[in-house]
Amino acid sequence: MALRSSCLFVLSTLIAASAFAGPLTGRVIDPDGHAVPGAQVFLLRGGSSIASSVTNARGEFAIDAPDSGRCEVRVALDGFRADAVTVDGSAEPHDIGAVKLTVSAFSESLVVSAAQVEIPLSQASSSVTVIPGSELEARQVHSVADALRAVPGLTVARNGGYGSLTAVFPRGGESNYTLVFVDGIQVNAFGGGFDFSHLSANAIDRIEVVRGPQSALYGSNAIGAVVRIVTRQAGPPRGDAILETGSFGTTRLAASSSGSSQGWFWGGGAERFASDGFNGRATSAGEEIRNDRYMRNEAGGSGGWRSAAGASVRGELRFEHDDRGFPGAFGSNPAGIFSGIDTVSRGTDDRWSGSIGATIPSGRRVRAHGTVAWNGIDGTFVAPSFYSTDEVVSHSGSRRVTARAQADIAVRQGLDVSTGVEFEREEVTSTYITDNSGPIPVKRSVAGYFGEARWSAAGRLFVTGGLRIEDIHRDPVGPLSDPYSPRPAMAADDVVAVNPRIGASYYLRAVPGSQTKVRAAAGTGIRPPDGFDIAYTDNPSLKPERSRSVEAGVDQTLGGGRALVEATWFSNRFDDLIVAVGRFVESSRYRTDNISNARAKGVELATTLRQRARGVDVQARVAYTFLDTEILAVDDAGSAPDPFEAGQPLLQRPRRQWSVDLSAAHGRWNAWARGGGRGRVLAVEPTYGTYGGLFTAAGYSVWNAGASWKIARRLELFGRVENLFDRRYEEVFGFPALGRGAMAGIRIAASR
Repeated sequence: MALRSSCLFVLSTLIAASAFAGPLTGRVIDPDGHAVPGAQVFLLRGGSSIASSVTNARGEFAIDAPDSGRCEVRVALDGFRADAVTVDGSAEPHDIGAVKLTVSAFSESLVVSAAQVEIPLSQASSSVTVIPGSELEARQVHSVADALRAVPGLTVARNGGYGSLTAVFPRGGESNYTLVFVDGIQVNAFGGGFDFSHLSANAIDRIEVVRGPQSALYGSNAIGAVVRIVTRQAGPPRGDAILETGSFGTTRLAASSSGSSQGWFWGGGAERFASDGFNGRATSAGEEIRNDRYMRNEAGGSGGWRSAAGASVRGELRFEHDDRGFPGAFGSNPAGIFSGIDTVSRGTDDRWSGSIGATIPSGRRVRAHGTVAWNGIDGTFVAPSFYSTDEVVSHSGSRRVTARAQADIAVRQGLDVSTGVEFEREEVTSTYITDNSGPIPVKRSVAGYFGEARWSAAGRLFVTGGLRIEDIHRDPVGPLSDPYSPRPAMAADDVVAVNPRIGASYYLRAVPGSQTKVRAAAGTGIRPPDGFDIAYTDNPSLKPERSRSVEAGVDQTLGGGRALVEATWFSNRFDDLIVAVGRFVESSRYRTDNISNARAKGVELATTLRQRARGVDVQARVAYTFLDTEILAVDDAGSAPDPFEAGQPLLQRPRRQWSVDLSAAHGRWNAWARGGGRGRVLAVEPTYGTYGGLFTAAGYSVWNAGASWKIARRLELFGRVENLFDRRYEEVFGFPALGRGAMAGIRIAASR
């Protein structure tokens, strides 16, 4: 029914064809007057993008523009900016001449994660960080998790070497509070969990990160932040291949291609990554480490067709397989519990996702979108048995199908509205959620009805307000026969949640090169229970967890635009957190309940400097986060869940965190250094978790450095040293990070 409704919604908008003329042509040049290939040029009307193009090898672009109305032409290229060019629609071809770029700490970008439509980054009221793919390549970043370490407000924690469980905590929120999209497909597991260790940075055009709850835009699971990965597609045809190898038996082979021709566009890539990790090294007790090998294979592609009038059809399909051993927590052992390396435990995952969608313009004021997406995760885990020498094999699975329909309406100059509906059906299964007849599937349906209005005035004030109503239906759940936690069957349950959000930004000073932008936003978020929350409770009405957030910030450019300072204050309140009741019998009659609470507040600071002198491009970026978190008392009780105490900080949330990125490029060479670290955190005993007690984990700082050299037009050599000073540290208490290692490789790139 959801698929049929989406198709009917899209088809019903085919009332009239949008009148486009053109082409609108021009040329992009750098500060020295040279042509700039690969720059993105987009056409804005009413604050949203209606057409885009990429400059060719001669810096030229052509866009089919509307035959009437006023539009803006903007150029996006990392490290540069250009003034917007205002054009009036015409039935005749029009050339705007040369658009000159200037070196800038702020680079314009078209973002798709801060509103229901693509908007310029300069108009966003949310705290948005955009990491361009060109920076990922230049810094030799091979995973999305490593790229996120430089984002203010995010704490990345990896419990060991490559491929080990990697969590992201947004602004003090839990690790399952971040909604993750890859080309518009939600890839989180049932309940919001996501392991960032397997998300490659290959063939990425950009990563967008929006901090704060975004359930008004995205619904369930967008309770703390949204990370959106946009892969390369369209533009001039290009192809890349990378081969690198180095320490810890690590090898990586990747290839990608993207381009467009006569309305058709494509993009895709494949990668194989493998590493032995700590294998062959010794623990502090002298035991040889085994079972730490990691391997990942993945492939994916997207493509479609786009007309000059703005209609498009597109599709994506991706698959990833990973395999990793789990030797255990062989680092800090404060309680003396760790008994030796686990040589048996190993997990494998198969992850697949796909989507198909269309965009159809209807007249000059309406655009309709329809998308159907699906994703699935199948996991197998092998572990030693506590009762015999046999191995225990467990299986888990997560499925989701989503259908979405949306209409974007240009009401009048400066006012746009988006409205739509989204249907989601998801299911989780596990060997540990079972009765006598086998696994008990936990199924849930979510219907989201949303609307958003975007208003701008005088090119200086931008206001966005949105509302989403979530109708969450959980199917009946069969009885649980677990001897330690039996549960009778539970009837179906329904929850209706309303999540608003409002944000505004205003340019106090709009002089190019010296702009002052103030912004503020407030919103709510929601995360329904995951499979184990539902299966192991006797609470038939277990509610979603919720967050409320407010933030305010200022962005200031200095030095003719070559410096940018960003400062943001935020405050989050997390309510209805699900907790095992235990000794809080006076607070609830259930085994688990929504009675726990927490708060987080802090400040995010970021400074970016860019300078070009004597042909050398220099960039420096510094980020700092101050985070104050607190565990609050359980509802109707004066204390926190055991073993915590009210007033303690949340687990794994550092009070202070920083990152530094330095780079210099000249001609064919590029050199860089990246550093980062955090202060102490509250942690649990590594082997038994909260049952083993609470401890303080030490802070750390670590640096990486590298360089690359283009020895020919299509050939580049690169190398880097990770953990440059061979620091011994643990991102997660009890799980050592890798020591100093070197990697070297070659990149072959061809384009037209």
